[in-house]
Amino acid sequence: MTTVTAEEAAARLLIRAQEAYDGVVGDPRRFGPVAAGLVAEARRAGDREALVVALRALAWAARARRENGQALRLLDEAVRLAHRAGLTRRLPELLVTRAAVVLELGRVAACVRDLDRAARGDGRPPPAVEFMRAVLLHNLGRLEPAAASYRRVLADPAATLDNRGSAANNLALVAAAAGRFDESLRHLDHAEELAAGIGPSLYAFAAHNRGLVLAQSGRPAEGLAELDRAAQLFAGTDVPLGEYAMEHADVLAELRLLPEAREVAARAAAELDAQGVGLLAAEARLTVAQAALLAGEACVARAVAAEAEQQFRRQRRTAWAARATVLGAQAALEQGTADVPVLRRAARAAGVLDRSGTPSAAAAAHLTAGRLAEQLDRPRVARRCYGAARDRSRHGPVLLRVRGRLAAARAERLAGRDDAVLRHCRAGLADLARHRAALGSTELRALASGHGVELGRLGLETLLRSGSPLRVLGWMERTRAAALLTAEPPAPDGLPADLAELRLVHAELAQALRETGQEPPDLRARQAAAEARIRRRTWQRSGSGGGPAPVCTAAELRRRLDGRALASLAAVGGELVAVVLHAGRSRLVRLGPAEPVRFECDSVLFALRRLTRPARPAAAAAARAAAEHGVRRLADLLVRPLGLPPDVALVVVPEAATHRVPWSALHPGPVGVAPSAALWARTTVRPRAAAPAVLVAGPRLPGAVAEVGALRLLHERPAVLTGGAATVAATTEALAGAALAHLACHGRLRADNPSFSALELADGRLTVHELDRRGLAPARVVLAACDAAADTALAGGELLGFVGALLARGTAGVVASPVALADAESLGLMVELHRGLAAGRSAADALHAARATLDTADPRQYVNWCAVTAYGAG
Repeated sequence: MTTVTAEEAAARLLIRAQEAYDGVVGDPRRFGPVAAGLVAEARRAGDREALVVALRALAWAARARRENGQALRLLDEAVRLAHRAGLTRRLPELLVTRAAVVLELGRVAACVRDLDRAARGDGRPPPAVEFMRAVLLHNLGRLEPAAASYRRVLADPAATLDNRGSAANNLALVAAAAGRFDESLRHLDHAEELAAGIGPSLYAFAAHNRGLVLAQSGRPAEGLAELDRAAQLFAGTDVPLGEYAMEHADVLAELRLLPEAREVAARAAAELDAQGVGLLAAEARLTVAQAALLAGEACVARAVAAEAEQQFRRQRRTAWAARATVLGAQAALEQGTADVPVLRRAARAAGVLDRSGTPSAAAAAHLTAGRLAEQLDRPRVARRCYGAARDRSRHGPVLLRVRGRLAAARAERLAGRDDAVLRHCRAGLADLARHRAALGSTELRALASGHGVELGRLGLETLLRSGSPLRVLGWMERTRAAALLTAEPPAPDGLPADLAELRLVHAELAQALRETGQEPPDLRARQAAAEARIRRRTWQRSGSGGGPAPVCTAAELRRRLDGRALASLAAVGGELVAVVLHAGRSRLVRLGPAEPVRFECDSVLFALRRLTRPARPAAAAAARAAAEHGVRRLADLLVRPLGLPPDVALVVVPEAATHRVPWSALHPGPVGVAPSAALWARTTVRPRAAAPAVLVAGPRLPGAVAEVGALRLLHERPAVLTGGAATVAATTEALAGAALAHLACHGRLRADNPSFSALELADGRLTVHELDRRGLAPARVVLAACDAAADTALAGGELLGFVGALLARGTAGVVASPVALADAESLGLMVELHRGLAAGRSAADALHAARATLDTADPRQYVNWCAVTAYGAG
């Protein structure tokens, strides 16, 4: 029998403790319990060196879980033991590890002290000290010195594998911050190669950073997919996700997914605060402030940015404090409370960010300083700041170039060079079109147009001074419904599991409604989770990269109008203007303030909703009077100033605040509405006549069954789906290639998530997302459903909803209402509408004739007369 000496046992214990530390670095979930067992074993054995090494391993496992308080206590004990035992060769590694922990706690001075003690001695510091100094410099915003240290670690054969892997990972972030994205991705490739010898944690870190770099470099769909992959890899570790959620929120904010960004950032900040990770909590707070500012909550943004700035200054992180200063200045600008001291602070912050080597942050700072100077009537200072912003954005990713063009356009406006303003605005919007083309999601493409709002406004203000109606109309078209003009090819076979789950939940919700009249909270939660998964997967679809949509010239538009008049509206500086094309002439009409129009529109819609509900006679009479008054006022504000003959057919292209105006009720002649003139022109193609009509009646609407029964007599061999036959699958199959579709269903408006606005069918819901994903676009569609035309207007002249999705996919004409419709009272209108459609009339002409047959003395018939609207030219 072999006897193990005490020295051999001690050596083995020390080896196992070191192996536990090496294992914890790459896989804390697996090796954390091993380290805990070795701490206990070393205590029993009285082996101080093994205990010191095991404590370090256990502390690193705690640090990986963001339990930095516990990690610090363990490391303090280990440092004391090493001092008492004279373990001088162990002290540097303990001090470096403790420096990492106190840095995350936001205690920069303590981190510096530990690193200085660890580096004592002659010559070059050990690789571990060099690496940790690089991390410190990186977090202080001193990127180039940090990069130099990371490179020395990578080149040092004495550096540990985990130091080299982490150095490659972090060096990728430095390169990305400087706009060197190809270099950044090469470093991440190297980090993943090294991760094979370290463990799953580094794989997850590298995947996460790759997602950030791809998103920042103008490949957002790929970036989101990689971030999801990283989340799955993190699930196999014990690493808390607060830091990574915070960085994910930055990507979501750049994609203008603002509610999602705010929720993720707030959750990350709360988690990091609870864990005491002050370094990262301050960064998360800045992300919260940024999301609040983009959402229009300047007061919240300013307060949170000030709090973050104080934290950064306590942590001696000058570059990060400068970012917070700039964000606070942006909020002051939005509030209208900016003054000269705010300008000076912003200008100093821009200088700090210039020196930090982060061109994107520096460009944003100079742009903010320029805006402040312009508002404070300091044009020379403003032009200098705008020039600096433009210089720092010339060679950056696409959205940085868009902001640079905005800075250049503002500078040229101050110089009075209108042609140069328009040149920069056109170039910026062209860059934005390239960004949109990289996105395969209709939702993301529509949201992306928000990045071009100010460029669009600057160009429009410039052209309005020229007085040329056709140039103004051309510019309006450049900034309107661009996402709808470049629809991506259908993707009917994607997301099968998630869509199946959503359909199952919809079916269970429908059954619960039938049985109890309520939707159980657990089913609503499952629905929300399924929708979130579908949206995330859809966001990850890359665009086909097609060029900008074809332009419809004024001559071509006049030809297609064929005697109709067109009025295209825009809001500029709180005023509404319209370009009118009619009878071979073009005119620019200034309609007046936008606010009275918004007020009257809201009042009319409220009154119309009241008229569809049972009420006492006095209340019904008051609602009717309010609706009639509002309709007259809207006609006076929006239509009469156009100076058109009363019987001329009118095409209206509304701006955001007027999309829900009941346009049919404002003009005596036929009225058609469209998101843009170009989209309307595209719908003038004659509808398919050979395909059958599809008539669908949804559940819980007795009037819908009667309606479909009456309509089937007007069409030759229509496809009729009622009762249990009106399923989602049967309906979508029937809609493909249909010449005319009539869907009489309950409508479910989702202003919070327009892609999931839906029509209720026998076994679930047909959503906007499903229509778009399948590319379903019957030639003409009648949506006899509540709120079916209540598309959500987004910044940048975009729309999300049923009407927009159908027109984008090729439907020539849609008839729908932006408010609720009474069930039985719409039968007469729908029968007359279908008579006109069957006779070959356009949707606008058929609806105009059908409205003339209504008895408007009946309150609900009056609602139909006002609210039902034709969209498109077909």
